[in-house]
Amino acid sequence: MKKPILAIIGRPNVGKSTLYNRIIRKRDAIVDDQPGVTRDRKYADADWAGVAFTLIDTGGYLPDKENLIHQAVVNQVHLAVNEADVIVLVLDVTTGITSLDAEVANILKRSNKPVVIAVNKVDNRERELDAMEFYQLGMGDPIPISALGGRNIGDFLDKVVEKFPRLTPEEEKTDETIKIAVVGRPNVGKSSFVNALLGEERHIVTEIPGTTRDAIDSPFKHYGQDFLLIDTAGLRKRSKVKESVEYFSTVRTFAGIHRCDVAVVIIDATEGLTDQDKNIIEEAVKFKKGILLAVNKWDLIEKDTYTAKEFEADIREEIPFASFVPIIFISALTRQRVFKVVESVKNIYQERQKKIKTSELNQYFEPILAQTTPAAVAGKEIKIKYITQVKNRPPIFAFFCNFPDLIKSNYKAFLERKIREQYGFVGVPVTIVFRRK
Repeated sequence: MKKPILAIIGRPNVGKSTLYNRIIRKRDAIVDDQPGVTRDRKYADADWAGVAFTLIDTGGYLPDKENLIHQAVVNQVHLAVNEADVIVLVLDVTTGITSLDAEVANILKRSNKPVVIAVNKVDNRERELDAMEFYQLGMGDPIPISALGGRNIGDFLDKVVEKFPRLTPEEEKTDETIKIAVVGRPNVGKSSFVNALLGEERHIVTEIPGTTRDAIDSPFKHYGQDFLLIDTAGLRKRSKVKESVEYFSTVRTFAGIHRCDVAVVIIDATEGLTDQDKNIIEEAVKFKKGILLAVNKWDLIEKDTYTAKEFEADIREEIPFASFVPIIFISALTRQRVFKVVESVKNIYQERQKKIKTSELNQYFEPILAQTTPAAVAGKEIKIKYITQVKNRPPIFAFFCNFPDLIKSNYKAFLERKIREQYGFVGVPVTIVFRRK
């Protein structure tokens, strides 16, 4: 089951991004006194008291005109209600209850979603008394906090975690369904690919970029294996995220990547690999998901014997950070190699599950480490004494040594290359960590 999602909502300048930064314990969202500064998706992993969850800051792009700001906030509320398991409504103690606050509160009451009321900018006892005004909203106990100073954040997060849905015994069982996120820029053919896979016109397909604005889950079975297809909204360039619906579409694309086992990144063969395609691949690598690159509209390309090889070589030159990613040339329109994508996804999923025995790892690496040792630093000789795979899904390998902080990135890359030469992990990011022995 996916992690619970916590969405932070509220009108501009109440401190949503400051609270977001406080929860994830780092400065990630841009914070400014100007309303509407948060223009990019803000989506992160977080945890409190051993409970992991996904956090969304819904700052979004807010236009300058007052009526459009109002509409954008309301749009975000409706989208957050659909997306989130728990919603935090952030209010500002210095302004009291505004008409927009009251309207948002009424929408949330009708939603039946769990809501936590956070009254922000409460940095002293006097303002704690002012926070009592927010009982008028009729949504339970308002929690006075200071996102900037950290006041009462622990009590606030305790309340949030209490409201997360609990897994049933049935849900706690291991789920063997392979989750696939279909991601890519608008109009590269994601919905056509999904329709070709499912054999039905499940999604509207037009020439208008961004037709699909919601993420839709579609279960299907292929040769006895259960799959869940997450068809995400198209990713736009940041300059084009002009409204809250587009903002949430971007959030959901990354949410789709986060939920999946394997991300199928679709690119347009007629346009080649773009910077935005690379950003999507980088995000999937960052989340340590299985990755497959599907070059769509291959039927529109004039080809000779070497076209595919040259095209693939050009792509690989652009993404050296993802050299492990397999590339398949497809046509969603003609259904060419569409099911080869599914077979490749299944293989990548199995690669991601793989666990190598510690004894086998150490036996394999013993002659390699004897022949190629890490470079000495400041006269300190580095010795790697022991290797083990500490995790799978995604695979993480720990190399125990005497000076873990002194090992350089090029040697780390060398070790990863050796792991892949022996054990594959095709389509799967491999993480290497160094620990003191």
